[in-house]
Amino acid sequence: MNINGQAIYDARKLGTGKMLTLGLQHMFAMFGATVLVPILTGLSMSATLLFAGLGTLIFHFCTKMKVPAFLGSSFAFLAGYAAVAGVPGSESFAPQMLPYACIGVFCAGLIYFLLAGLFSIFGPAKVMRFFPPIVTGPIIIAIGLTLAGTAINSCSQNWWIALLAIVIIIVCNIWGKGMIKIIPILLGILGSYIVALCCGMVDFSSVKEAAWVGLPVQWENTGMSVFAHPEWKLVLSAIIAIIPISLATMMEHIGDMCAISSTTGINYLEDPGLHRTLMGDGLATALASLFGAPANTTYGENTGVLNLTKVYDPRVIRIAAVFAIILSFCPKFSAIISTIPSAVIGGVSLVLYGMISAVGVRNVVENQVNFKSSRNVIVAALILVLAIGISYSAAGKLVLGSISLSGLAVAAIVGVVLNAILPGKDYEFGKNNAGDTSVDFEVNRLEKDE
Repeated sequence: MNINGQAIYDARKLGTGKMLTLGLQHMFAMFGATVLVPILTGLSMSATLLFAGLGTLIFHFCTKMKVPAFLGSSFAFLAGYAAVAGVPGSESFAPQMLPYACIGVFCAGLIYFLLAGLFSIFGPAKVMRFFPPIVTGPIIIAIGLTLAGTAINSCSQNWWIALLAIVIIIVCNIWGKGMIKIIPILLGILGSYIVALCCGMVDFSSVKEAAWVGLPVQWENTGMSVFAHPEWKLVLSAIIAIIPISLATMMEHIGDMCAISSTTGINYLEDPGLHRTLMGDGLATALASLFGAPANTTYGENTGVLNLTKVYDPRVIRIAAVFAIILSFCPKFSAIISTIPSAVIGGVSLVLYGMISAVGVRNVVENQVNFKSSRNVIVAALILVLAIGISYSAAGKLVLGSISLSGLAVAAIVGVVLNAILPGKDYEFGKNNAGDTSVDFEVNRLEKDE
């Protein structure tokens, strides 16, 4: 078959063996980034893998089985989990708060449905005028910067191991070819982990005690457990802290859909439609959070695999999803992941958080935001100062009566409101495709010319 001058392959003609192999390759591509999120947040590893698989299948169902996208853990919500529950390994970490954070993410997933409805009624151009790059760009920059301190603290456990992880990621991402370029995070973790193992920094006692087979979801870790004895002030604070992040992740979703459409030569924004892909992503995120798994997002790594193999059949992605579900029922595997030293995670996080902020800069630059305009300077300045200032203040949050707001939540609310009321709005969605889609929280990006 030939699309836009590219030779592609029909998976039905490849045979069962090759389809299974391609499915494993897609699972391998998403793996390094997906398992990193529960490590950084304290969420369940098994539940993460289960809902990466189930979320992908839900997304395919919502999109009429047409879009070859894999849904893995979203990095964008890291700041939300940190604001509500702290960061694993830090003195402020409160694992009992993670279910409350999951409720916040659940509500953020529901916002996708609202945006999908608005897109369907008013069209993207009118809706996106309220979420221009002068708002989303600084918010994304702030997401990375507010997490930077935790990465440094983790690196300080052993800077040599952390630096090794950083070097491997950079080398693979810049000079790697094929799959090497697509999985730099996974290779960074593996390489530095092996060295840490040789240096006697890995403790396998938890692996010996873990069972080979077990249920991936524990009730006490789910968002639903909150409602057994709810503290409504904490629920409301978590919702307000996390919902604003969905402004950035929905832009990321649009960018990923454009990237997949560009790769396959099929316009998925028209058929099955952006409203369906948004609903699929939102439903997957909402259900995952209820069961204690991270928010989901479409994965750039797997788009890279599509470009590499030229096999665009969505059934191959669904095979990868089934593999992820099967792996989630192995507690021993989760125990192995938990043995990764803090220094390894710190090195990977240092690159990841910096890349998230860099994506925000890219979003502003590619949309050619006019910083000669006083209104744009004011909006960006207040978003950055409020997000970072509140996060690094003594309290770490803004307390208004009985409600606690994270710096990111305050910044997002102020940014959206200021942009709406100040005169001089000049952003038009759809006029600059490169700018509209320049939101991607993955370390690697698809490059069509390769």
